[in-house]
Amino acid sequence: MNQTDLANTLESKLAPACQQTLKSNLRDKYQILNEAISGYGNSTLLNEIYTELYITEGGVGDVNLEHEVKQIEAASRKKTTQERPIKCNDIFKPLPEQNQPIKTVLTKGVAGIGKTVSVQKFILDWAEGEENQDVLFIFPLPFRELNLMKEKKLSLVNLLQSFFPETQDLKPRHYKSYKIMIIFDGLDECRLPLDFQKNKNLEDIEEQTSVDVLLTNLIKGNLLPSALLWITSRPAAVSQIPPECVDQVTEVRGFSDPQKQEYFRKRIRNQDLANKVFTHIRSSRSLYIMCHIPVFCWITATVLERMLSEAESGEIPQTLTQMFTHFLIFQIKHKSQKYSGESDINPQQTRKSILALGKLAFQQLEKGNLIFYEEDLRESGINIREVSVYSGVCTQIFREELELHLGKVFSFVHLSVQEFLAALYAFLNRKIPKEQSTEQQTSKLFKFFSKSTMTDFLSCAIDRTIQSESGHLDLFLRFLLGLSLESNQTLLRLLLTPTERISHSNEDTVKYIKKKIEENSSPDKSINLFHCLNELNDLSLVQEVQKYLNRGSGHCLQQVRLSPVQWSALAFVLVNSEEELEKFDLSKYDPSEECFLRLLPVVKISRRSTLTLHWVI
Repeated sequence: MNQTDLANTLESKLAPACQQTLKSNLRDKYQILNEAISGYGNSTLLNEIYTELYITEGGVGDVNLEHEVKQIEAASRKKTTQERPIKCNDIFKPLPEQNQPIKTVLTKGVAGIGKTVSVQKFILDWAEGEENQDVLFIFPLPFRELNLMKEKKLSLVNLLQSFFPETQDLKPRHYKSYKIMIIFDGLDECRLPLDFQKNKNLEDIEEQTSVDVLLTNLIKGNLLPSALLWITSRPAAVSQIPPECVDQVTEVRGFSDPQKQEYFRKRIRNQDLANKVFTHIRSSRSLYIMCHIPVFCWITATVLERMLSEAESGEIPQTLTQMFTHFLIFQIKHKSQKYSGESDINPQQTRKSILALGKLAFQQLEKGNLIFYEEDLRESGINIREVSVYSGVCTQIFREELELHLGKVFSFVHLSVQEFLAALYAFLNRKIPKEQSTEQQTSKLFKFFSKSTMTDFLSCAIDRTIQSESGHLDLFLRFLLGLSLESNQTLLRLLLTPTERISHSNEDTVKYIKKKIEENSSPDKSINLFHCLNELNDLSLVQEVQKYLNRGSGHCLQQVRLSPVQWSALAFVLVNSEEELEKFDLSKYDPSEECFLRLLPVVKISRRSTLTLHWVI
């Protein structure tokens, strides 16, 4: 044994007996991957289905306020050869050019990309004695649980022992002498102030204070300066941590293209069926891009495994709205069969439950919340005592966490599910008279609900989304437009009353979207509007531009005078193409400022772009 291995072995042998108890308890807790509500759904062993995630150096902890779907679409075009991947278990190991040890790691990634599962796998490997055995104690402290303790006064020792009572025998000196790691998962879910400027400095791990003060001092290195800290967060929340407190930033990028295929082969045991599912996903670029998110892979597998099997039939989903609509219907049927033993569904009770969840989704979407507490449910009119009815109807859509110390935390399985239900709620409430809706008096989104026609309603929603600087309504709008299609309303006939089902021509809405693409100078907003056209099954602009691309050799359109809308369509086609853009030569295109601005999204995702002098002049 070398000296390091010998030291680690001796330290492990001399560790208190409670270490093995902690490992055993963490192994029991984290070896199960719950793809449904804790205690209700089917459980899968994490090691059986775990697919290695693509994790890279994340650079600085910069703030990205774009909608996370945009970030996913951008990430899907980044080439892995340009980046340095990092294995999950190696995130605390210094990179070759780093001379200093790494104490604090901040891992960022969009919702559902696999941050929490990465934490779970890291802990499981440690608890099973596979990795990072130089660490004697790992203490996972999810922010959603810490939120429940925001009113309490306690010391750091009290805090750790309240979460991990099996470590009661540890003395204060042990925390300082042993190598320990504390994991703060879900910074974006934190409802504590985290006031690094005003909170008092604290060095005594036995001094009682607020949880907020404990956390800021841990992160600043005042408390337990030798402890390793791992913080995970969605990109928009990383700025809460001062950059000087972080030694390394990593980014979870979800599944690479080969990892997507690997996931479906592990998730669907019938390999022929798994190949069918993957082939279908490859045929739809919008679905394939979303499959960078592991949670979306699970939703897709849930729907397509049944639809592509012999037992199911019907039109296979091609758009996001179709996919999420089928997912919702499947969950409703699954609940009925599982809990009542019958396939009959009570439409009134189902509608009531979905509307309640939709209202919660809508209200919390405006606030930017992905997790909810009892007061949030009460605000949406959900009776806490009857919450099992709501989580039962949407077994795997609405997740109820049961193993908390001070209360319950609720969430939708992913932000996109929340956005879909929020759009469904908006669609079902579009005809409520203004004077009868309390939401309309307080909600910015509800301002367009009182419009007389469906066309006006959707037009106002489009305008409201375009006005959003961060694009946080982009996916909400895609779902809202998709729900206006009669085909999707037919799928949702269990939830819609006869008066809510509309035979609506999308011709005017399509024209309005094309008009907005022409008027809008923002390339990113134009890209989302093309996704909206896709949800409405209108591919006319894309097909128009594709004809030009198919003529002659390459993408030479220098002699072609396209309209602004067509240049945006070209950008959309190139951005969503599977073809790798090693080099994007702008000299092949119309030398105009309009063309340049419209093609900026392509410049962003290409490895190299060239621009000749005469093109600028």
